[in-house]
Amino acid sequence: MTEDTTEKTKKKVSASDFFNKDVVSIRDFSKEQIDFVLELAKEIEERPRLYSEAMKRKIMVPLFFEPSSRTCTSFQMAMMRMGGSVLDFDVEQSSIKKGETLKDTAVMFRGYKPDVVVIRHPLEGSAKLFADIVGFPVINAGDGKNQHPTQTILDLYTIKEILGDINGAKIGIVGDLKYGRTTHSLSFALSRYSGVNMIYVSPDELRMPSSICTESRNNGARIIEKPLKDLERVISDVDILYMTRIQRERFPKGDEGERQYAQICSEYRLTIKMLERAGNKNVKIMHPKPKIDEIEAEIDDSEYAYYPKQEANGVYNREAILFLILGGQKI
Repeated sequence: MTEDTTEKTKKKVSASDFFNKDVVSIRDFSKEQIDFVLELAKEIEERPRLYSEAMKRKIMVPLFFEPSSRTCTSFQMAMMRMGGSVLDFDVEQSSIKKGETLKDTAVMFRGYKPDVVVIRHPLEGSAKLFADIVGFPVINAGDGKNQHPTQTILDLYTIKEILGDINGAKIGIVGDLKYGRTTHSLSFALSRYSGVNMIYVSPDELRMPSSICTESRNNGARIIEKPLKDLERVISDVDILYMTRIQRERFPKGDEGERQYAQICSEYRLTIKMLERAGNKNVKIMHPKPKIDEIEAEIDDSEYAYYPKQEANGVYNREAILFLILGGQKI
């Protein structure tokens, strides 16, 4: 979906807007298109039988150059729940390990013509490069520290589920904001909604890139940046705390990178006592996972933890995206 992100006028959205389009960036969606996907995902969650044959005779290829549990599995579940097929392509056993370029891999798939490829790759712009070559829909499952659009869709779905409305949400976004592609995508998407307040909480070395701060502010969001030491105070001021891990794989290689990573991790942990002292009993915690040590295990079974439901929401939202771009039909 190529969309002018500066467009301010609302227009009626239909399923045809999505058909046969790539999902490379959250910027490919207007706010109205996002809401359309969220509404469809809700119907799929509530009435799954209607979509049980929507992807019959369709083939999806998950092409993951980086590890994944939730994204890869939820896409596979989404496709199979709708009656589609998944090609088991193992990057570790492919010619990619012999040095084949991403371009050559894309050319191969252009010839094989699956219905959709879901790609995760460590390099920014890789999903766009792949999409420009193959000639069928490509879904970006994460390209380096750049974008993760389907994670953003499911995050917005979860926020709406918690609050009833995304407009006016107060959200603390915490952790690795420099390298975290989920936070980059989410910040931009949230700024499309009215009256949104975002508090960025991070170590000084991992602050949100200034370009994203500026873009979100220009879209109308209220942005405040806080140091990691202020995390407990922030809890009392937000509806949702969006926690993220410190991404070890994005740090510079070598001793200095390891030292920096270890130092930051030693200072970054959310505990049940912090939540109780903050006195905000209604705050909910989200996390795109995987989580390492940044959330105390005791929180997992508390009323604060919403990340188990957030994970489950990934399937419904990815079903909705696949249904729309591949022109699925309800029973």
